[in-house]
Amino acid sequence: MVPSAEDYLATVIETMNRVAHGQRDQVARAADLIAAAVRADGVVHAFGTGHSEALAMEIAGRAGGLVPTNRIALRDLVLHGAEPAGVLGPKLERDPAVAHRLYDLAPVGPHDVFVLASNSGVNGAMVEFASLVRQRGHRLVAITSGQHSARMESRHPSGRKLADFADVVLDNGAPYGDATLPLPGGGAVGAVSSITAALLAQQIVVEVVARLLAAGERPPVYLSANIAGGDAHNDALEARYAGRIRRGC
Repeated sequence: MVPSAEDYLATVIETMNRVAHGQRDQVARAADLIAAAVRADGVVHAFGTGHSEALAMEIAGRAGGLVPTNRIALRDLVLHGAEPAGVLGPKLERDPAVAHRLYDLAPVGPHDVFVLASNSGVNGAMVEFASLVRQRGHRLVAITSGQHSARMESRHPSGRKLADFADVVLDNGAPYGDATLPLPGGGAVGAVSSITAALLAQQIVVEVVARLLAAGERPPVYLSANIAGGDAHNDALEARYAGRIRRGC
């Protein structure tokens, strides 16, 4: 059978409905952790490698999102460290040692919380980073594919996976291999993990804001920089977290 855009749309809708309705308790628990951190003047650090970096971008520094957020990325080794650009190879995410350098470069405070995304949940850098987060006493929300992770061997020396370290695990609903529509002769097309992870991220942010409002607090939320007054609004809020959140590349 030849796949079509309509087939993909139907698959995406079904998967989004399953993820959104099936993860309500986990979304609520994640929102509780993050709201508590924000109320304690903490920052939300988001980290993902490969296409999972889209999740970190969804959380940190976008219109309608929380201001006290920081995106951690492999490129931080170059932008904020002393590594040459050539270090950013496609298999860097498999090196556990990378996690220590990334954590040390991040502006982490005692009340901060982490959201880590990895579809497989098995690569060395991500698993080691999750381990460090818990060792340093931070709460951790993980977004991963339960189906994919279950079929993979860990690439971390401990044999553990991202989900093993998380306070809350959210399943993005992606199948093994991420792509959803089988192709004649083998393989598949139409990945879904980025879409469902973005959905979960936005659901969590909305629930965090709801909790802050219920507590009588004004949520620190970005306006679009491309509307009147957006820059002034955002600059004033960002000033409250000077030196603790990064924006730009």
